[in-house]
Amino acid sequence: MIYLKRKRLWLTLLFISYTAFVSADEHSHTYKKGEEIIIWVDTVGPRSNQQETYEYFQLPYCKGIHVSEHHHETLGEALLGMELVNSGIGMKFLIYEKNATICEKELTAKDVNLFRYAVVNNYWYQMFLDDLPVWGFVGEIDNISGDVFLYTHREFEVNYNGDKIIQVKLESGSPVKLHWETQDIPVRFSYSVNWVATDDPFDTRFDKLLDTEFFEHKIHWFSIFNSFIMVIFLAGFVSIILLRMLKKDYARYDREESLGDLDHDLGDEYGWKQVHGDVFRAPRSLFLFSALVGTGHQLVWLTLVIILYTIIGNLYAERATILTASIFFYTLTSAVAGYTSASTYHVYGGRHWIKNVLITATLWPGILSVITIIINSIAVYYSSSRAIPFTVMLAMFAIWSFLVFPLTLLGAILCRNWSNQPSFPCRVNSIPRQIPEKVWYAESLVVIALGGILPFASIFIEIYFIFSSFWAYKIYYVYGFMLFVFIILLIVTACVTIVSTYILLNSEDHRWHWMSFLTCGSTAVYVYLYSIYYFINRTKMYGLFQTSFYFGNTAIVCFGLFVMLGTVGYFAANKFVRTIYRNVKLD
Repeated sequence: MIYLKRKRLWLTLLFISYTAFVSADEHSHTYKKGEEIIIWVDTVGPRSNQQETYEYFQLPYCKGIHVSEHHHETLGEALLGMELVNSGIGMKFLIYEKNATICEKELTAKDVNLFRYAVVNNYWYQMFLDDLPVWGFVGEIDNISGDVFLYTHREFEVNYNGDKIIQVKLESGSPVKLHWETQDIPVRFSYSVNWVATDDPFDTRFDKLLDTEFFEHKIHWFSIFNSFIMVIFLAGFVSIILLRMLKKDYARYDREESLGDLDHDLGDEYGWKQVHGDVFRAPRSLFLFSALVGTGHQLVWLTLVIILYTIIGNLYAERATILTASIFFYTLTSAVAGYTSASTYHVYGGRHWIKNVLITATLWPGILSVITIIINSIAVYYSSSRAIPFTVMLAMFAIWSFLVFPLTLLGAILCRNWSNQPSFPCRVNSIPRQIPEKVWYAESLVVIALGGILPFASIFIEIYFIFSSFWAYKIYYVYGFMLFVFIILLIVTACVTIVSTYILLNSEDHRWHWMSFLTCGSTAVYVYLYSIYYFINRTKMYGLFQTSFYFGNTAIVCFGLFVMLGTVGYFAANKFVRTIYRNVKLD
């Protein structure tokens, strides 16, 4: 049943030799009358989940003529399981076709059962014509009689402007009833092509595939406004309320300095000044903490670069281009992770910097690989096209070995040679100070749990639109919205961590490093909890395959969000802590 692929070198040469005779260029998107246009078939799968996909010819469709694999796909296409195959439909530019035959074949009982299963489970397939995606259903079910029908005819309506294709519409017809009979069923697959001239410019041809009513709804604008108001509120809270508290603290500490020794000893000292000898103590698990901070710093810059690059280049209009660009920019920004991780490790007195580089370089790829291998194993078991080929895995490992790791190492070397010697506003005591009993709202679990609520609230609506795009066949294109919300998220995260760090230190708890990281990173937990709600109430997914893909990929996204926001929280808290201890007189 599985359409086996490989023997890539021979097939690639075959494809090149075949395309050498085709003067139409699907990359320049210009054609001359009569030139052949290749219709690529991609995948087939249930409408309820675009992640469960299978190779098109796993269903017993006839292959027509000139069927060859599409081997100039990008790395992103390979990772997404996009193995484009020539459909064999002989379409030519500006040549009308009426009920032309693709092929004729006899459907065996096994073939009929496969088609019946696909129709009953609402399977549809995806095609590409001049890089424009089109979709069609395998068949239909009669709601009255319950009979199952297979579509055997495809009618293409192609809008063109001069020598360029602007839009493609596909309608299916000529249903053939699929009986439970054991004898073969003769079937004729056919197609028609109708060409319609249009004045629409080529640059706007992808706009017709965008759901503007969904993404530009009033509730989307309201969510942006709501997030902006939240930023103003939090910034005001931090700049006015918190600064007034600090001013009072400074005044109190100045009064204590002016007291005599006896009065000073009998005074009721409390607050964040009491932990000045421990606040810059190295956090526990320094290797892991440094690696998380370095990786988070890299992911923040990677996210900003990808969003800006997508806004400028409209990457959503090309197949898997965003994923390919993400891999490229992740590789280039590996030096950022190495530099930041080594800097954090060096500041707190780390000595084994080679081990630090290894952990930093393998942390994010390692987590990603473990989850991907689990998902990929399930995809292989189900014979899905989503299964990543072993050759692609080797290519990814080669990218890590020869690019990611060396660049991470380079960043660490630059840090060791160029960074200044570590210095703190106050010295660190040799013996840690005992942490007193705290009020309930200053307890670690309470601060962590409450810290992620406001950042999650600032991105709640945008998460819905992103989930709807990824899991509900909507093309996300409002990356300007995403950029604005991402910046708001970073600001809200910084404000929240400053407030929570002040509460923590004021309760005389010096363990602010991990607390600042986990407090803001807990936003990812709320996002994952929301994904469970979305899965139950907004999707129609079922079974191990769809469930594993949904929660596995969501776990990858949430882990990345956890590392990013945790890093932002740590940097904001670090700046805040250094500032307040630099501006107070210490013994």
